[in-house]
Amino acid sequence: MSQDRRNDYDVSNTVQVSSPVSVRNAVYELFSETFPGMSYDKLWLAFYDFERLFTGRYPGYTGCDTTYHDMQHTLDMTLAVARLIVGYERSVESTDRLGAQRAQMAIVTSLFHDSGYIRHEVRDKNFSNGAEFTLYHVSRSADFLRRYLPGLGMAMDVGVSSMIVHFTGYELDLDQIELDDPRDIISGHLIGTADLIAQMADRCYLEKCRDRLYMEFVVGGVAVENAKPGEYMIRYKSGEDLLRKTPGFYQQVTRDRLNSKFNRVYRYAEVLYSGQNPYIDAIRNNITHLVRVLKSNDWSILRREPAYYLGIEDAVHDIEQLVASQLASLSGTSVKNDRPLIMPS
Repeated sequence: MSQDRRNDYDVSNTVQVSSPVSVRNAVYELFSETFPGMSYDKLWLAFYDFERLFTGRYPGYTGCDTTYHDMQHTLDMTLAVARLIVGYERSVESTDRLGAQRAQMAIVTSLFHDSGYIRHEVRDKNFSNGAEFTLYHVSRSADFLRRYLPGLGMAMDVGVSSMIVHFTGYELDLDQIELDDPRDIISGHLIGTADLIAQMADRCYLEKCRDRLYMEFVVGGVAVENAKPGEYMIRYKSGEDLLRKTPGFYQQVTRDRLNSKFNRVYRYAEVLYSGQNPYIDAIRNNITHLVRVLKSNDWSILRREPAYYLGIEDAVHDIEQLVASQLASLSGTSVKNDRPLIMPS
């Protein structure tokens, strides 16, 4: 009998995606087979620096305090990128392959695609939680990559990396992203796809949306938008309301991104799984389970309690207090409902 998937393991239940070492080793195994002779020194250091950044040990930064966009999410996404890259490399003609250097750039970009949520001790001293950067965190991540890559010996990758990271967000019109080499665009598609499929295939995706993403959306001005002084527009009334709108988001936005904007590159995972796609299967299971919950209106079905992987000891308590304070401040103000959907990147 197969073991039930553990909360902090990937879709194959073989890699602990809360552990930087486990994911680093899994990526190394994939890359050593696909890019024989490739030096792994820069990737090893990038994983080390990623862990320091998110745990609060990177000089000048406070550590991760966003409970949805935590260390596990980035590691899960980075592992998915590596798998998609390997599947792609094994599927296309030699002239179309990304090659070791571009693959390395894509992995480093993935590791720091949410670095924009991490507060700088000096520049961001007037902010109390990384979720406050929700609407422009990808641009902040691009800025981090511009500063970080030269020190890693990857200065030549700054231009492309700081652009393709935007495939993980909604700040730029993806059709307006112009890059000289088609393989760089493909790298962006792989990264954007991995970001979506990894989080939506998470075993605790539904609980995390309800209990964690909603709080980030409140703090980030997404759940309740300050339309003008004294007037607010509500997108999501609660974590449950966010989940009620998730099937619509999946149908209208996610599937369009995966199938059209990103050209169905999720299919390259199938190369590693004998034609099966565990990510897409897990996403369908999650959405099917959500629809069942919505039909029954029995929220007690969503009872998983995943661990947090953060870098600030009191982060959970602090964001809960921040959300309670912000929602309380809305009482007595003019409120309107039903704004366009915005979901995570």
